[in-house]
Amino acid sequence: MTANHKKYEVDPYHYVILALMFIAAAPGAICGMLGVHLQPLVGSILFGIAIFAGAFILSWAAEAVQIDISESLAVAILALLAVLPEYAVDFVFTWKSAHDPSQAHYAIANMTGANRLLVGLGWPLILFLYILVKRRKEIVLEENQRVEIFYLAMATIYSFTIPLKGQLNLIDTVILVTLFGLYTRRAAKLPTVEPELVGPVKIVASLNNAPRRMVTVFLFLFSGTVIFFVAEPFAESLVASGAHLGIDEFLLVQWLAPIASESPEFIIAATWTIRGAAGSALKALISSKVNQWTLLVGTIPLVFAISGGAIRPFMLDDMQQHELVLTAAQSLFAVAVLVNLKFRRGESLLLLVLFLAQLIVAEIRLEVTAIYLVLAVIAHILHRKDLIPALRIGLNLKK
Repeated sequence: MTANHKKYEVDPYHYVILALMFIAAAPGAICGMLGVHLQPLVGSILFGIAIFAGAFILSWAAEAVQIDISESLAVAILALLAVLPEYAVDFVFTWKSAHDPSQAHYAIANMTGANRLLVGLGWPLILFLYILVKRRKEIVLEENQRVEIFYLAMATIYSFTIPLKGQLNLIDTVILVTLFGLYTRRAAKLPTVEPELVGPVKIVASLNNAPRRMVTVFLFLFSGTVIFFVAEPFAESLVASGAHLGIDEFLLVQWLAPIASESPEFIIAATWTIRGAAGSALKALISSKVNQWTLLVGTIPLVFAISGGAIRPFMLDDMQQHELVLTAAQSLFAVAVLVNLKFRRGESLLLLVLFLAQLIVAEIRLEVTAIYLVLAVIAHILHRKDLIPALRIGLNLKK
């Protein structure tokens, strides 16, 4: 962006809100960095507040940086930092699984649970909030959001090969991490359009170029650090609290821990939606899905190899393969839903109902997988005219 960006008037309460967020994040972040052990309930509250505050600071950084870079790249950076909790939790299970095979179940359960939660609950939540706040019937995405949709489609198609092989290996790492690199490179080339800023982010936007950029980087680093160090103890506190209530540990790892680790993304997306920026909110969640389906899945075999001190594949049993197929099928339907750049009530209800069905009745997951695949084929046929534009914009090809 040029130096002639918009000028904003800053109200005193903006400084108060910004200061309160830093104060709220500090205790949990310090405890997380020092490894302080807290009672599960106390830890859940303290670390939860830190994640909440960190998410708001991160969202302001992502808005401020759009003065200088494209929204898609800003959202990609935000998504990467926002999913740090998910990375931290999943990498812990993956690292342990190299020495304790029983932990492998938890690594895959946590990863697939987080992915399905993001699409099955996160996306419908954004639309329902948008309907409630703005009385709109659908979210209409911008043309350049085909970039996220295209790379999500590529990652999804490749993901079906993983359960067929029965393993995750370093070849998967190379392919999936390369896909993520291509996605961020493409996002960086999109045009820069300064958003209409509200709230404490105006403090940053009102600064001159050099100070603004330094403060924006600081906000990214601070929020990312808070989220990273708080992620694991927050998830552990929630799991421990659930265990005290007699909830099955596998279910806690697959669903409760991801709810905790995905909370920064949900908080940011919900905040933007309430302000009317539902398109940006949904873009953030789509970008997070791309991030998790490429970088997170791709680095699992790398972390596993480093922990074990040897190059060997991360083997998948039947249950883990089924979990991956179900997650890939949901992702394929999600791509089909968005390829026409419209997210409607009926489609969001289907995503939500199918997600809740497989969550509540685990025995029908194979049937739900089949339904996802059938719906994906039907939706792709209905939206077939949008497939070529998605390919063209995703790869930056000329007409």
